[in-house]
Amino acid sequence: MPPPIMMPNVSVPGQVPGTTAAVPGMLPNMFLLGAGQVQFPTIPLMPVQAMTQQATRHARRVYVGGLSATANEQSVASFFSQVMSAIGGNTAGPGDAVVNVYINYEKKFAFVEMRSVEEASNAMALDGIIFEGAPVKVRRPSDYNAPLAAALGSSQPNPNLNLAAVELLLGSASGLEEPDRIFVGGLPYYFTEAQVRELLESFGALRGFDLVKDRETGNSKGYAFCVYQDLSVTDIACAALNGIKMGDKTLTVRRANQGIAQPRPEQENILLQAQQQVAIQRLVLQVGSLPTKVVCLTQVVSADELKDDEEYEEILDDMKGEGEKYGTLVNVVIPRPGPNGEATPGVGRVFLEYADIEGSAKARLGLHGRKFAGNQAVAIFYEENKYAKGEYDA
Repeated sequence: MPPPIMMPNVSVPGQVPGTTAAVPGMLPNMFLLGAGQVQFPTIPLMPVQAMTQQATRHARRVYVGGLSATANEQSVASFFSQVMSAIGGNTAGPGDAVVNVYINYEKKFAFVEMRSVEEASNAMALDGIIFEGAPVKVRRPSDYNAPLAAALGSSQPNPNLNLAAVELLLGSASGLEEPDRIFVGGLPYYFTEAQVRELLESFGALRGFDLVKDRETGNSKGYAFCVYQDLSVTDIACAALNGIKMGDKTLTVRRANQGIAQPRPEQENILLQAQQQVAIQRLVLQVGSLPTKVVCLTQVVSADELKDDEEYEEILDDMKGEGEKYGTLVNVVIPRPGPNGEATPGVGRVFLEYADIEGSAKARLGLHGRKFAGNQAVAIFYEENKYAKGEYDA
């Protein structure tokens, strides 16, 4: 074997002193290290970890839609990290599951990036979870590549997630179906299940209902979910109930995983009737008790007006005419002063007895605040047993 060729360290015209002369057939960026040795230049490479993160990002991100106007990157990241920890959804060890959040404030959605593919899949179980008072959608992003994701990790939520820790069941609340599940938010905390059901049942029978409560105290958390037996009333109920004020709160009512839907033109008449029913139920809830079949009016007549027989009969006919506008009127009672003008129980009051509660509730709503001869009427529900006994002064 011939000895290696040693390149003399001599200057070549045009060569920078101290450098090795170029050798025919070698690339300019190759360097001679010694006998027969050539070093290729170092090409900067992307770290393996960075390459992996980029390749898996589509499977590690989730789309979160329906955010509130006050949501920001920090609040979203903190919320989802806490929830993931609470349900046992963290698969990459201790620490926050969320590594990055991007929010589109105009369209109110976010991309939430998790540490691992499995954690993103577990986050899919949070669809419909309540964030800042309203349910949010949790979906795969548009760039999600299912075939590639399947090779990276599990694409389904872990079936052993403790969703009860955040009072949310997989894909629904208390087994209520999508997409006709309705979210009812902004409920006063003192409303009972019976009161909320009564309000919702103004539109029809419920197939499912869940008033969400605190696991430790048992108190209402101010929101509920429901599904109607007749799914055609879903949008009507949402349109009629949304925005109604209940005490110091305003109801937010919409399909749990959609925006507020508008009723179709053919539903307008039904909607008007439903809104009337809502007004009745709202009145019932505000007074804090269920209505009776008897409505008592005060500040509509005076004792002097009732002394004269003709004037009394005229007032009686007028009240019958007014009362019949709201339902089937069974009887009208207007107590009068004694023969000599002496006071008797109930003088100054008018009692309207209806065949059903629907009529009395409409009358209570329609007559309260009405003016009669310049006087503003006060209408209240009256106990039926006292009315039946002729006790008109209670």
